[in-house]
Amino acid sequence: MIKEAKEKMEALAAEEQALGFDRFSRADALEVGLLVLKKAKRHPDPIAIEITINGLVVFRHFTEGSLMDSELWLARKRNSVDLMSMSSLRFKYWLESQEITVADRMLDPNAYAAGGGGFPIRLTGTGVVGSICVSGLPNHLDDHQLVVDALTEFKQKA
Repeated sequence: MIKEAKEKMEALAAEEQALGFDRFSRADALEVGLLVLKKAKRHPDPIAIEITINGLVVFRHFTEGSLMDSELWLARKRNSVDLMSMSSLRFKYWLESQEITVADRMLDPNAYAAGGGGFPIRLTGTGVVGSICVSGLPNHLDDHQLVVDALTEFKQKA
């Protein structure tokens, strides 16, 4: 299990690096947020989307049917990205590779999420400056993939 977690961490680190930016503006955040929303329509589930840059929420949308707890999940995923400078999914596998939990790290499990849906906005030469978070799909891996698909399309357009 540890070996598998480390392999997944490496793949996710490469994915995060490939989906990094030289620059990322608020206009970019709007475009990416709308791409996530467009791609979310292929799922019947309500989703919540949040994009932050330097601690400021620059895009946020809750589709019809979203529940209030979606806001809490967005915060948990954002907190994980901000704390660890990695996707919340890579954080999950990092914990597994160490054979520890969020609580073992002396972190409040209600404030941090170790699962898919939080993705770092990483600038070349700077590091993580924000996050793109999605919550609401039944599988946290789908939350992660929704962000990856939108970022991949966005980067192909640029």
